[in-house]
Amino acid sequence: MDKKRSEELKQTAFKVREHIIRMSGNGGCFIGASLSCADLIVFLYSEYLNISKENLKDPERDYFFLSKGHDVPALYGTFAELGFIGKDRLKNHLKTNDDIYWHPNRNIPGIEFHSGSLGHLISVAIGVAIDCKMRGMKNKVLVVLGDGELDEGSVWEAALVAGAKKLGNLTAVVDRNHFQANIKTEELIPLNPISDKFESFGWNTFSCSGHDFEEMKKAFSGIPFDSEKPSLVIAETVRGKGLPSIESRADRWFVNFTEEEVDMLLKELHGEEKAKLTSDTIVAR
Repeated sequence: MDKKRSEELKQTAFKVREHIIRMSGNGGCFIGASLSCADLIVFLYSEYLNISKENLKDPERDYFFLSKGHDVPALYGTFAELGFIGKDRLKNHLKTNDDIYWHPNRNIPGIEFHSGSLGHLISVAIGVAIDCKMRGMKNKVLVVLGDGELDEGSVWEAALVAGAKKLGNLTAVVDRNHFQANIKTEELIPLNPISDKFESFGWNTFSCSGHDFEEMKKAFSGIPFDSEKPSLVIAETVRGKGLPSIESRADRWFVNFTEEEVDMLLKELHGEEKAKLTSDTIVAR
């Protein structure tokens, strides 16, 4: 990837982060997880997946499923920057006159399936991948999972099926930000070694930075790693990426910031100052 293209993607991701921060007020959002996967989602839609505002109903399009649905502000922000929806529509977040809220809704152009209850969309993605394979189609099917979501038994049942069905057209991406809710994953139910576990279920795996566009390009350009095995990419990320005042903080899970605090965070994103946010600004879920 040339430097010019990498810079363009960085600028798009920066604008997506601005959208996420604005959605963290007036009812709030899951800001930490959304910021961790902003670069990843921008890369997937801009460089990897055959999905655009023009082909959302095309049977030959690729399929994207956001199983960790609480990260949807990053997806909404990407949709706005790529023209799937108008940017002004993001102001309707959590309002009763629209369907833009805490989890994906199929009434939003580009959303393939509702999500929110964790551990489910990998099975939906498997169903679509099997259908595409039976039809002899070349669609890529990709599902993004949270690392904490891997505690769900349904994920591992689905992983067994995907391996058994030799779904080379299926890719799962784990947003590995090392947190789930308000605790570190390795302090609750240790997940490592994730690669070994998926490989024992018949998958091929690859790890990369979820914030480095060149690394992501290298990782995804090799998919499928094996034409008869599903692929797993473990994207190493930082919760709250872009805002040093909340990065890697367990207490910055779900937040509902005031207008003043949102303004502070936008200034911090732009490098103008570091926000000073106290614990009483948090609304936990």
